[in-house]
Amino acid sequence: MSSSATSSAQAGGAAAHRSRNAVIALCWALVLLDGIDTFIYGSVLPTMLGGKSLGLTAATAGTIGSWSNFGMLLGTILSGMASNWIGRRVVVLTSVCVFTVATLGTGWSQSAAVFGTFRFVCGFGLGALLPIAISYGMEFTARGRRALATGVIMTAHQTGGAVAPLIALWLVDDFGWRSAFFASAVPALILLPVAYKLLPESPTNLLTRGRRADAEKLAAGFGTELPEARTNGTGAADKLVALKNLFRGGQWSTTLCFWLTSFAGLLLVYGVGQWLPKIMVDLGYDTGDSLLFSTFLNVGGICGMLIAGRTADRIGPRKVVIAWFVLTAVFVYLMGVEMSVGVLYAVVFFAGLLLFSGQTMVYATVGTHHNDEDRPTALGWVSGMGRFGAIFGPWIGGALISAGNADLGFTMYACAAVFGAVMMALAALTIKARAKTGTAPAAV
Repeated sequence: MSSSATSSAQAGGAAAHRSRNAVIALCWALVLLDGIDTFIYGSVLPTMLGGKSLGLTAATAGTIGSWSNFGMLLGTILSGMASNWIGRRVVVLTSVCVFTVATLGTGWSQSAAVFGTFRFVCGFGLGALLPIAISYGMEFTARGRRALATGVIMTAHQTGGAVAPLIALWLVDDFGWRSAFFASAVPALILLPVAYKLLPESPTNLLTRGRRADAEKLAAGFGTELPEARTNGTGAADKLVALKNLFRGGQWSTTLCFWLTSFAGLLLVYGVGQWLPKIMVDLGYDTGDSLLFSTFLNVGGICGMLIAGRTADRIGPRKVVIAWFVLTAVFVYLMGVEMSVGVLYAVVFFAGLLLFSGQTMVYATVGTHHNDEDRPTALGWVSGMGRFGAIFGPWIGGALISAGNADLGFTMYACAAVFGAVMMALAALTIKARAKTGTAPAAV
C-alpha cells in the first residue's frame, strides 16, 4: 500500500473514531437530561412535604414516585421492541419530547392527581430513552470496551442526579419548588434540535428493517461491523425474534435471574435516591446537609461508573455486579448508623460509587450477553422488569417514614443489595451450565 493510501486510511479511521465518539457524547448529553428529570422530584420533596404543597403526605409522595417508575417500566419494555420496528433514532427523539413536555406539566400542576399523572408520563419518556442510549453506546464502541462505554454513558445519569439537588438549592427557596421542574426542562429544549440533526440511525437497526444499502453506508462511515440480518424463514424479518431469544434454549433461567438482579438494583437506586434527603432529615440532619448527601451519593456514582466499567472490561461484568452489590449492602447499612457528619459524607460517597455502578453493570452484563440485534429488547426488558423494584423501593420508603421507622429504611435497602448479588451469582451458574451443553450464546 502506498504512503498516500496509508495516510488516507488512517485519516478515514480517525474520522470514523471521532464520529463514534460524537454519538457517545450525544447519548451522554441525552442521558444527563434523563438523570436531572429523574432525581429532581426527590430533591424538591422535602420542601413540598414541609409546605404541604398539593396536599402531599409522605405516603402520597411515595405512591407518586411509584407511578413515575411504573411509567418507566412501560417505557423501557416497549422502547426496545419499538426501536426494532420504527428505528432507534425515532424512539430516542420521541422519548425526549415526552419527558420534557411532562416535566413542564409537572411544574404547572395544581393538584396531587395531576402532578402524579405528569410524573407517570415523564417516567414513560425517561424509561424509553435509557435502554436505547445504552444500545447506541455499545454498538458504536469496540467490543472490548463496551462495559466502559455503558459506564461512561451512565455517568451522565449520575451527573444529573448530582445536579438536581443543586438546582433545588439554587431555586426553591427564592422561587418555589415549581421553578426546579421548569429549570430541569430548559436543557432539553436546547439539546433536542441538536439531537435531531446529529443523531444517526443504528446501522444494525437499518439492516434488521431490510435497508442493507443504507446500513452498509452508515456502518462504513462510522467504522462499525454489521451482523447478518435474521429472517423468519420466508425472507421477512421476524419482529419478535429478539423477544423470543430471551427464552429459547434454556435462556429463560438466565433471563429470570437478570430480571431479579435488576429488580434489586433499581429498588436500591430509586428507593435510596428518592428518600435519602428525607430519611436524613428524620434522623436529625439539617436540610442543607441532607440535600448535599444526595449530591455526594451521585458524585460517588459518577466515579463508580468509570471504575466499574474498566474493571468489568478486564474481568467480566458479572463478577463486578456480585462484588459491588455485596459492598453496597455494607455501605448502605452504615448510612443509618450514627456517626459524625464528615464520616457520613464519605460513607454516602462510597455507597453511591458502588450502588449506581452495580446496577449499570447489570445492563453491561445483559448487553454483552446478547448480540447487536437482540440487545435493545434484552436491555428494555431487564430494565422494565427491574422497574418493579423501582416502584417498590419508593413505596416501601414512604411507608416506613409514615410509620415513624425511617431508621429501618437503610437496613431494608441493604438486604435488597444482598439479594441482587445472589441473583447475579445464580445467573452466572445458569450461563456456565448452558455453556457445557452448547446452548449459551456466542457473546457470553
